[in-house]
Amino acid sequence: MSCGPLLVSRLLFHASKWRDGVTAYVARRLLLAIPTLMVIMLLVFSILRLLPGDIIKLMIAEQNYAVDEAALRKELGLADPAPVQFIKWISGVVRGDFGKSLWTKQPIGEELKRRFPVSAEFGLYSVLIGVLIAIPVGIISAIRQDTWLDYLFRSLSIGLISVPGFWLATLLLVFPVIWWGWTPPLTYVGWTENPLEHLYYFFWPALLLGAGLSGTTMRLTRNQMLEVLRQDYIRTAAAKGLSEMRVITRHALRNALIPVITVIGLQIAAVVSGTVIFESIFSIPGVGRFYFQAILFRDYPSVQATALFIAITVLLVNIAIDLVYAVIDPRIRFA
Repeated sequence: MSCGPLLVSRLLFHASKWRDGVTAYVARRLLLAIPTLMVIMLLVFSILRLLPGDIIKLMIAEQNYAVDEAALRKELGLADPAPVQFIKWISGVVRGDFGKSLWTKQPIGEELKRRFPVSAEFGLYSVLIGVLIAIPVGIISAIRQDTWLDYLFRSLSIGLISVPGFWLATLLLVFPVIWWGWTPPLTYVGWTENPLEHLYYFFWPALLLGAGLSGTTMRLTRNQMLEVLRQDYIRTAAAKGLSEMRVITRHALRNALIPVITVIGLQIAAVVSGTVIFESIFSIPGVGRFYFQAILFRDYPSVQATALFIAITVLLVNIAIDLVYAVIDPRIRFA
């Protein structure tokens, strides 16, 4: 009768220990991210100031942001020495003040806050589609090694890696209009306005971006599954009479997924860069499109702030991916 409470207490103890380990691990990673973040801030700050030509003269000549060169230079804080500019910029970022956009005339922080959910949703759909394509195809390709199906899927993965996504996006916008008079939706529809149209609006760009990401993941899943399926414990599980599906899902897949999760985490950077291109092509009002337009309009403060915001996002996502390891593989502990 006492086994039940004892089991519960042990489970609670291990859960508390795991939670404390995760908390300590996250704290360490955040502390280690501070030097990386400082280097990123220094690079973002320096690169824009090392561009050839006078950025102030270009901004006035091309976009007519001001009449007086000295006034614009003072507004952007470029009249001070570079170390003073850097310190002022960091202090503003710490306070959440990214400055004001010269193009939209709005606070940059508000622009990023309004556009980030759109980009996050687009990136999430792209990653989900890529995973839903890559992992099942990689598993089937591994368990049907050297069959016509394996050769077909391997050729498909090479094609997805090789073909540029922006080229496919351009074809999707041009040829269906010529042949059938159809084009993907290019007007953003909010979730509250029409959920189905909202999802359909993201479907085509997310499909193209996700399919491009799936090629690498597909090949890695196949290779890892082949390696795991040759292990002794897999043969033992099959010899005990377990079904092929149970051997794959309960024993092989978990161990094969660790490197795959790592690659998916690294692909977050590709998703961020991909959103810049795809958001511009499909008129998605996200951070990527804002970044691209800020470059076109010589919106110096917005380019600087958005580059930093994207870098911080990639850092945080990679920390989150590391935490997923413990869920996939119980042998991993954050001690």
